[in-house]
Amino acid sequence: MANLIQDAFGQVRELVMNALGVCIRDGIFPAEPINPFNVERPADPKNGDVSTNAAMVCAKAFRSAPRKIAEEIVAKIDLGETYFEKCEVAGAGFINFFFASSWYGEVVKAVLDEKENYGSTELGKGKSVLVEFVSANPTGPMHIGNARGGAIGDCLSAVLEKAGYNVAREFYVNDAGNQIEKFKTSLEVRYLQIYKPETELPEDAYQGQDIVEHAKAFNEVYGDKYVNADSEERRQALCDFALPKNIQTLHDDLSKYRINYDKWFTESSLHKSGAVKEIVEKLKESGYTYELEGALWFKSSELGDEKDRVLVRANGVPTYFVPDIAYHYNKLVTRGFDKAIDVLGADHHGYVPRMKAALKALGVDENRLDVVIMQMVRLVRDGEVYKLSKRSGKAITLATLLDEVPIDAARFFFNLREANSHFDFDLDLAASESSQNPVYYVQYAHARICSILAKAKEEGIEIGSNADLSVLSTSDEQELIKFIATLPDAVNDAAKNYDPARMTRYVIELATLYHKFYNNCRIIGESSEIMQARLTLCLAVKQLIFNILTMLKVTVPEKM
Repeated sequence: MANLIQDAFGQVRELVMNALGVCIRDGIFPAEPINPFNVERPADPKNGDVSTNAAMVCAKAFRSAPRKIAEEIVAKIDLGETYFEKCEVAGAGFINFFFASSWYGEVVKAVLDEKENYGSTELGKGKSVLVEFVSANPTGPMHIGNARGGAIGDCLSAVLEKAGYNVAREFYVNDAGNQIEKFKTSLEVRYLQIYKPETELPEDAYQGQDIVEHAKAFNEVYGDKYVNADSEERRQALCDFALPKNIQTLHDDLSKYRINYDKWFTESSLHKSGAVKEIVEKLKESGYTYELEGALWFKSSELGDEKDRVLVRANGVPTYFVPDIAYHYNKLVTRGFDKAIDVLGADHHGYVPRMKAALKALGVDENRLDVVIMQMVRLVRDGEVYKLSKRSGKAITLATLLDEVPIDAARFFFNLREANSHFDFDLDLAASESSQNPVYYVQYAHARICSILAKAKEEGIEIGSNADLSVLSTSDEQELIKFIATLPDAVNDAAKNYDPARMTRYVIELATLYHKFYNNCRIIGESSEIMQARLTLCLAVKQLIFNILTMLKVTVPEKM
């Protein structure tokens, strides 16, 4: 898979090393080791397309002025069959290289040859990654934080796949523990209130209308059968009735949001398999536990956590921390993923060091677990913070958000900023059809290209595969092509930094550069040679927009 930026960097490094070798052979410079030097893209295009500080790095060893060294290097460089038409010395001793027209043609050709694979890399070749995200509490509907986490987790997974990783998406269902006991209590009270209205709902119970609806639906099926039953039997029956419905709703809402998981992993399966008990025994064997007042404690403070943590309470019931440890052990050891990535809310900062401490105690490299911490999102309408759904008058959930704004906008907007930044989601902007709406702006660039290609077809213009791309010589054309060439590096950067927002920003800039090119460079109506080259460039941009939006699971309309 082509990466013509890195190929060009490699050529510069080779050209400079060869020239230095000649200089040393000819006695111009002493035979001293050559320290590593930088090859990079200059911030200012006036300074060339690729630049190196090799002469500056060699100054001390060669006991010579950097500019003099640079001049000697340039004098020995033969650009020959390279991507460059010229190189020159600048400033105190930088050497700047300028792309030949053939390089620009190679970039466009690479896109059209590789099609949907253009931008794919081998950064993660042979490595498996498990990305766990959303994992919302199944006792209620998903909130706006889950909506952001879903978009970030799913798009991060797609970026990692594009970078060559073998990726699995997973939802962890917390179907055991305290929140399920509270769920049972809440359902039980609401059910009993149908027959005994005086039954009081505890303050810490779930207050939502969804609990009331579950109790009514249960009653429609079973009537008063469980009113006088044993409390635990009643609670379990209610939970067995309501919880699967909630989990199915999670499935349905996430599927509508274009998120499909490879596995829904249940916490209860860890208890049933004995994995929770096993992890307690393994931690005891590690030597990092002790007993205090009847409880079993983990010496996590000795392994980077701020304090020690309770593993098993004095009543013999494990804390929620234990199944979480068992789950991560299952990911990294039992199933053997090379890397586990958790996408978690901002309130989980303290969770990271304690989980890494547990992995260390279990003999697992804690660096195999990475956590993406996601900050809060605020919904904004008419410039004001917006918390209620116009339809129900209740707090907006993922389901109600998708009634308010298009799915394309929701997925795209939640990936406009890196996960660790606070984000205001503008509902009015997301629903608008204007160039101010970034997803609409990008989709419009794709539709505009489709319109141009359709017009060319109507006029009987065939877009040949043999266009002379060397005529793409204007600054707008070359700026656009140089940006196209950076997609593989952008994919790698997004994957390395777990930041899919880099891809949304990339495609917005791509659309901006395309619109600029379109406004400044006539396409249909130019000479046949230039028209064919520009239509071919349009095809390449169309392919790139398709590749990125498809990766983000955003639709790619041909007409708007």
